[in-house]
Formats: sequence, structure tokens, C-alpha cells
Amino acid sequence: MKLTKFAHACVLAEDEQHTALFDPGEFAWGSGKLSLTSLPKLDYVLITHEHFDHFSEPFVKAIHARFPDVMFFSTQSVVATLKGWGIEKALSLSHENVELQSLNHESMEPLSPAPQVQNVAIHYKDIISHPGDSHHLTKSHDVLFLPVSGPWGATIDAIRMAVKLKPKTIVPVHDWMWNDQWRATMFDRMEAFFAESEIRFVKPVIGEPFEV
Repeated sequence: MKLTKFAHACVLAEDEQHTALFDPGEFAWGSGKLSLTSLPKLDYVLITHEHFDHFSEPFVKAIHARFPDVMFFSTQSVVATLKGWGIEKALSLSHENVELQSLNHESMEPLSPAPQVQNVAIHYKDIISHPGDSHHLTKSHDVLFLPVSGPWGATIDAIRMAVKLKPKTIVPVHDWMWNDQWRATMFDRMEAFFAESEIRFVKPVIGEPFEV
């Protein structure tokens, strides 16, 4: 499978049968790195929750305009929003290549009041697992999309979760708030740490595909 990471939490997954886009958020849309016109097809859009960095209205509407038959999978609240925009091919249930697992968004108290928005972990094709904004995933397929930073969680909690899950490959996401120097430093440290457990830690370059 070929993966391409765009800004923050947005990742494109392509194989011979299907193309899926994870978390089309505002940072990825604003970066201009993903050209929808260059995509020959898009089968699935997978959205872990409704926060703007994962779910951008102009990005989603542009996707739907380019690919009117694409299937959206997300939380009940996101699906309701999509249908309010006239996007009917949207589900909050597992279906064929997509498994949705309810998983609480990490608390942001006292910065933000409880409860947090609905969040789902997404397991795709028995290959990829994405917990959304959570460090409490309890199962992972071979490829783990690991949220490494955020106002709701610490990097060390992400690392501890990955150690427990033991994936074969880790793809870091949710790193918009790091500058380039700190990102490179942390990616180097995590690459060396996970190599001791024979886990591949990918250091993605925005917009450049890699194989998993």
C-alpha cells in the first residue's frame, strides 16, 4: 500500500483496488499540497471527528464536487453535518473495508469543558489503524497512525500506547504544532527507540509517497 502524508493528520492511502483519504482537515487544505484534480479516483473519506484540523468544510465540499460517489465514514455528528450539506453517501457504521470503533477523545479539561466531541478509531482494510485524538487505542493493525502531539495529549503517552500496541509500522500524525527542527529531532529519537523493538517508524515528507 502507498501512503502520502499531507499536513497534520491528513493521509492518502492507495492500493490497486481503492483510494482512501484520512482526516481532510483545515491545515492540509490550506497547505495546497494535495491536488484533488491529480487524483484519478477516491473511494473513501475517513474522518475521525469533527474538529477543524480533521474535518474542513471547504476541503470536504471540494472532495464531494470532484468525487460525487465517494463514501464518507465518521461519527454520527459528522455524518449529520455531511447530510446537512447534501452529502448522502455517509455512514457512521462499519462497512466492508472500514471498521469504526467508538473511542473517547482525550480530555482537554480545564481548557475545554467536558464532554469532548465524538471520536472514532478507524481500522482500514485490516492494515491501518487510526485512533483519532486518543492515546487509548486497544488494538492496532500492522500500520498505526500515531498522534504524536496536541493540546490534549503528551508525546510520551503516544509512545507508551504504541509500545503496548506493537504495530509493525508507525506513521506519525497530528504534528502541526511542532516546528521543523523539533519535528526532525523527535522523529529521529522515535525512529531509534522503536527500531529496538523492530518497529519501523516512518519519517514522512509532506506530499511524498512511501510504501508500507
